[in-house]
Amino acid sequence: MSSLSVSLREVRAAKAARRVLLVVLAAVAGFAMVGPVGPAQATAAATTCKPPKYPGQGYFTSLKVTGTSCSQGNKIAVAYYKCRTKKSKGGKCSGGVLGYRCTDVRKSIPTEIDGRVTCKKSKATVVHTYQQDL
Repeated sequence: MSSLSVSLREVRAAKAARRVLLVVLAAVAGFAMVGPVGPAQATAAATTCKPPKYPGQGYFTSLKVTGTSCSQGNKIAVAYYKCRTKKSKGGKCSGGVLGYRCTDVRKSIPTEIDGRVTCKKSKATVVHTYQQDL
């Protein structure tokens, strides 16, 4: 009977080893489906960034990016400012900048403009707000 109990132990040990192997394989497969975690995924979530220095009279009040970097968001905000003020302080930028399509929603009084600009390119979005003195 001792040879029978040894083989039962071996069978039980083999089943336990298979269960452990299946758990490990399932965990590895789960990580493979998630993919790498790094800068590419980090930019997919909305990020609040420090706005760049305003080139004229006024200031950028906020900057938020999704699907791109804060550095790129800063470039877009400044490029949009330059496009917008090319003809006059209260001017508008038709089209976009640096390959992004942009829209500008404003509230104005005679002495200043408060604006919210949304620029999009594929899955990337840059939103900045500004206050410009006239």
